[in-house]
Amino acid sequence: MNTAALEQEILESIATKQGLIDEGLEPVGRLLEEATACLKRGGKLLLCGNGGSSCDAAHAAGELIGWFLAKKRGPLPAIALGHEIPALTAIANDSGYEDVFARQLEALGKPEDLLIGISTSGGSKNVFKAIGVAKEIGLYSVAVTGSKQGACGELADLWVPVPSTETPRIQESHLVIMHLLCAHLERVIV
Repeated sequence: MNTAALEQEILESIATKQGLIDEGLEPVGRLLEEATACLKRGGKLLLCGNGGSSCDAAHAAGELIGWFLAKKRGPLPAIALGHEIPALTAIANDSGYEDVFARQLEALGKPEDLLIGISTSGGSKNVFKAIGVAKEIGLYSVAVTGSKQGACGELADLWVPVPSTETPRIQESHLVIMHLLCAHLERVIV
């Protein structure tokens, strides 16, 4: 086993997270503020992501509905769009894969809600269309991407970039951001 290669991968991951700190956590802080305001006004978090980012969306929703660190709190309202398999396959088949999140958002989204779209490239068409629907409905939208803003980051109300173009490094930092979100909401929402 080449431990030097393993060490290099870990060091690259650490460097990306350090870059997130060095380049400023202001967008992450704004995400936390918007999510707090959403829940305090009675809204819910609607999360979506393409591919591995879909798993990040589901992970965060699961932590919020269940528990993250605090074992004695009520559930926090969060939904990972695209995880209703019958709806996902029907929408993809009948309308197109780019509509899978937008259609669900049309059914579930209310103006008091918050959409968090996760796309490592910033250009996932299905996340982009969901952000467009969020604008139509009047939801605040956040695009969590890599260093490329892409169409998602340009259209969203808030862009939260990770300073990398490497998908694994971006996804690792997205998980950190989702964990920061969960920990923050557990502290401030009673």
